[in-house]
Amino acid sequence: MPEQPSAPTQKPVELRGDYTRAASDYTVTQEWDQYTEEDHDIWRLLYARQIQLIERYAAPEFIAGARALKASPDRIPRVDETNEILDAATGWQIVAVPGLIPEHQFFAHLAHKRFPVTVWIRRRDELDYLSEPDIFHDFFGHVPLLTNPVFARFMQAYGEAGPRAIAANGLKMLARLYWYMVEFGLIATPNGLRAYGSGILSSKSETVYSVESAKPHRIRFSLERVMLTDYLIDDFQQTYFVIDSFEQLFRAAYDTDFQPIYRKYRDIPGIAPNVVLPTDQVLAAPTSGT
Repeated sequence: MPEQPSAPTQKPVELRGDYTRAASDYTVTQEWDQYTEEDHDIWRLLYARQIQLIERYAAPEFIAGARALKASPDRIPRVDETNEILDAATGWQIVAVPGLIPEHQFFAHLAHKRFPVTVWIRRRDELDYLSEPDIFHDFFGHVPLLTNPVFARFMQAYGEAGPRAIAANGLKMLARLYWYMVEFGLIATPNGLRAYGSGILSSKSETVYSVESAKPHRIRFSLERVMLTDYLIDDFQQTYFVIDSFEQLFRAAYDTDFQPIYRKYRDIPGIAPNVVLPTDQVLAAPTSGT
């Protein structure tokens, strides 16, 4: 049986997924028929409130991806149906997993154009906060952008970079790139800032907060700055990084040799998430934010 990983939270959390049925690469069968009517009701509630918000707050590429997936608002999506759409769009697949999986297996899946999606869904008392990702976070938050060729290629490049980061003792820096760019990324558009990060767009409160609130810093993307910045796990982010395009993100990751960054900074403490440096390009706060 694969070893159950630990959850990256500030307090110890016992993971909910059933790892006893997982294969060596941590994949499981979705067993869609085992979802209860309550499970589908929870999906329906989460989907209804987030689909309204993304029209106002999400990046155009995310909205296009969500539409392309043709996910039902009334039932939890099927892995096999989704894979037909993804394969035609970018050659990607999603694979069912019991929950969080170790870094080596996670990187291997991404490098081979497979995104791990948790099979279980949260309880009704967890609609607004969950300590580990469920199928709503993974599917609604991550999968839409896998229909975008540029972002999908970035995700593959990220997976390919994983083993090299582990070997160079640079995993923490690479993880920061994922956190700020995949989970909590913002993008500049002709209509203003929009969210594309999965941690933002699967959360009702942070979707609005990330774009409208005047409290967090919004700093223009710099690869090294992102890779050096610590982050908050169990609270709203104090800093968001803003890209100009997904092509900018892909080129920064794909064209950069991370090894000198790992060697230079691996023994240096990270930058606190609430700090603004003199070299940062800080974007103006919303005038109507809270």
